[in-house]
Amino acid sequence: MSRKAYSFVRTFAAEPARDFCADRHYLLCASAGALRLEAQGRSWLLPPARAALIEAGRTIRVSIPRPATTASALFDTGFAPPPPAPLTVFDLSPLARALVAECGAWGEGVEPLTAYAETLFAALAAVTWRLAEQPSPAVVPVGRTPELRRALRLTEERLECELSFEDLAREVGLAPRSLARRFSDETGMTWRAALRRMRLLRAIEELAAGDTPVTKIAFMVGYSSLSAFNAAFHELTGRTPTEYRASFRP
Repeated sequence: MSRKAYSFVRTFAAEPARDFCADRHYLLCASAGALRLEAQGRSWLLPPARAALIEAGRTIRVSIPRPATTASALFDTGFAPPPPAPLTVFDLSPLARALVAECGAWGEGVEPLTAYAETLFAALAAVTWRLAEQPSPAVVPVGRTPELRRALRLTEERLECELSFEDLAREVGLAPRSLARRFSDETGMTWRAALRRMRLLRAIEELAAGDTPVTKIAFMVGYSSLSAFNAAFHELTGRTPTEYRASFRP
């Protein structure tokens, strides 16, 4: 019989999207690189110093655009209650980071946890379950119909271009009015809002990937004005790009 809870650190190579499902509640903490997680019609970005809480038995899609390192903690369903949502991404507090690090001493095994270790994992669950009630805004819808999913994919592939909505509609075989209605019905966002969100999430990936200057990242994701990029980034995250990057390295 395995432990009620255990932890491990793992480095992943870049890989395309694949389905993932665990039989335990899964706390996935990014420490380097960024992962993309998809469930229930939405896609989250998981950069460093953020965590994802995944309910046991829930299938999600995971893609790793670049190599990434994560620290994970798994909780038996009898040890921790169901998370507040099937999948949530959120910022880690300093206390949560310290608990993740401390729990790293107990990997998968058959020996029961010591009383001290069980207390630590219980505290980690209590803290992160509470943090998961305030999810990250780093999320975009993925669409339900093939036409909208293709429109979103094409938009993401051309973030740095001056993409025309009319040209996009023509490529996916819909009238502009029909595509606009698909965006509203399936995502609750306009195409412009989805484009802006995708640009900012790509910027977060670039911030997590290294030390590329913020100005260069702004131009890479399609902004011609650094001030416009900084304002949009702050509106989404509550921080400047420089502050957000600093939060990756506590």
